[in-house]
Amino acid sequence: MPIQSNVVMCSCPSPSLVINPDSSSPATLASCSSQAGSTSDSKATDFRPSSETEQNTGQQQTQQPRKKRPQDFKFGKILGEGSFSTVVLAKEVTTGREFAIKILQKRHIVKENKVPYVTRERDVMSRLDHPFFVKLYFTFQDVDKLYFGLSYAKNGELLKYIRKIGSFDETCTRFYTAEIVCALEYLHDKGIIHRDLKPENILLSEDMHIQITDFGTAKVLSSDTRQARANSFVGTAQYVSPELLTEKSACKSSDLWALGCIVYQLVAGLPPFRAGNEYLIFQKIIKLEYDFPEKFFPRAKDLVEKLLVQDPIKRLGCEELGGFGPLKAHSFFDGITWKDLHLQTPPKLTAYLPAMAEDDEEFYGNYDDLLSQFGGMQVALSVSPQTLLTPEPVQPQRSGSNIEQYIHDIDNNSFELDLQFSEEEKRLLLEKQAGGNQWHQFVENNFKILKMGPR
Repeated sequence: MPIQSNVVMCSCPSPSLVINPDSSSPATLASCSSQAGSTSDSKATDFRPSSETEQNTGQQQTQQPRKKRPQDFKFGKILGEGSFSTVVLAKEVTTGREFAIKILQKRHIVKENKVPYVTRERDVMSRLDHPFFVKLYFTFQDVDKLYFGLSYAKNGELLKYIRKIGSFDETCTRFYTAEIVCALEYLHDKGIIHRDLKPENILLSEDMHIQITDFGTAKVLSSDTRQARANSFVGTAQYVSPELLTEKSACKSSDLWALGCIVYQLVAGLPPFRAGNEYLIFQKIIKLEYDFPEKFFPRAKDLVEKLLVQDPIKRLGCEELGGFGPLKAHSFFDGITWKDLHLQTPPKLTAYLPAMAEDDEEFYGNYDDLLSQFGGMQVALSVSPQTLLTPEPVQPQRSGSNIEQYIHDIDNNSFELDLQFSEEEKRLLLEKQAGGNQWHQFVENNFKILKMGPR
């Protein structure tokens, strides 16, 4: 059955993409009027012929502002590319304003079962209005594509500067950590967990303030049930929290774990948990196995140690320990004026090069390719796209040797986990590895060798 392109975007409080299963019938939506950002564009759209649409809307006494169209913009350079979207710099013809427009192919979204990812991002961003987050100003669409009009962070990813400079001095580390703390305090107060906080998802605006982006894997906690955890498995290997690996769930405190990893990386230049593949990284996280390089700032070290705690209810900043007040009162933030932080002038980025072991520099220096070397790893058969990134995934049925892979790519650096193997499944995995891989003798009878790529 061919994939249909009939996808529409709704702007209700819980917006969603509506896919018309029959291309011969027009896709329709109930009237929606909610707004995101500062524009007055309506985000409810349909695929009815223009004459029919005009006839229906003509009955309304108050004429709605015209929806934006691709022709309203001059598109420029590509700012970034994901697994199912491209972000392009665009200038609005009438106003000259610059936006980062995220373009998504409808057919690909449906084919790869990415509808929940897209709707989640749209839902979360429509709730946010804070200077430390990328802002969603408008959405529109044509027959083949969806368009998200986002604020343009001219200075790109924070990770770019970590790679370029090597690491940040204490003043820079303190300031940017404080901005991330303010952003998380706002986000958690909204009942939202980011779940994939990392330097790639922290952009820098024209005036070098942070703007956090990528909310496709975020989770909005239910207020009526006082839900405190999200039970889907998403994240990026180096920043994933131990509770995701052991309890199969994430909470607000999981973002604080990621904060600790980022603080460490700002000072040391590399994330704290590093290894040759994702499985070994997970093992280090579960064992809390990491070291500080020499000359790591003492107060920053103390902060990281209070964030990288196995028990999520014992992390500095968690609700059980008084929330963000005690975190902001940590001695590392001495000298920070928290009020109107977004109006302050950020410090000039200054390099600080802590002493690192030579073997660390040699083995981990090419961080750009750390995950790409292992992007094709799998345990057994690939899963179908339908199992990817559902809000509350149901564990798939397994039997015999038909064991589904336990790491599923979402994009180049993120993943979904399915770690609930039975003892029988583990035995089968070990037998397969022992009989078919020459390196099995070196991994202490564990299924650590997932798949060898080309050498």
